[in-house]
Amino acid sequence: MSELFEIWVYLAERPLVWLTVTVLVYWAAHRLYLQCNELALLNPVLIAVVVLVGILIATDTEYGTYFEGAQFVHFLLGPATVALAVPLYGQAHRLRKMGLPLGVALIAGSVTAVVSALGIGWLLGLEADVLRSLMPKSVTTPVAMGISEKIGGLPSLTAVLVILTGITGAVLAMPLLHLLGYGPEDATAKGFALGVSAHGIGTARAFQHSEEAGAFAGLGMGLNALLTALLVPLVDALIVAL
Repeated sequence: MSELFEIWVYLAERPLVWLTVTVLVYWAAHRLYLQCNELALLNPVLIAVVVLVGILIATDTEYGTYFEGAQFVHFLLGPATVALAVPLYGQAHRLRKMGLPLGVALIAGSVTAVVSALGIGWLLGLEADVLRSLMPKSVTTPVAMGISEKIGGLPSLTAVLVILTGITGAVLAMPLLHLLGYGPEDATAKGFALGVSAHGIGTARAFQHSEEAGAFAGLGMGLNALLTALLVPLVDALIVAL
């Protein structure tokens, strides 16, 4: 047993170990998701996060040590985000015709996300800095942390809330949209809704539905990040003025 522990301590100090563990855990989670007919509660991101947190706790590994090994995955987020433009380019001919409905949906989604988070937090009696951390929860993590820091929130708390929002959206959005009557032919609406409400994690879920849904989810994610960066400081300034 002590030899196994010593081997684990040796391997844990090697950066590639945590990258390998991350990839294998996600691969296994994705296989489980497919084997269970894409059951929403078995979302691969959710399962991978739970398993990896369990491994870190069981091995008493600091997050900094894990991130040092797995940061190549973090690096790939940048190119992956830019690559979202490729499937969107294939839908360029439709964008000109859908500018108005997409604009209305974007404003409605962005305002609802900010105001509902603020209202629910206020009803629960949360402190001002927590409310400020909560408002940008529906945009991608780097943008949300920047907004939170600028208005006096807690960026680290915002990052956690963003991840929780993304996972919740990825698990619940598609079943909810199906209940509301959106079928396979409504890939554009479903994808855009996922991107606006659940940022990158929702976009990944939309690509599992179809390339068209993923393309519009990427568009919704980008536009919502831009609009939220303008909207949240205005809402915060309005609240302070009151």
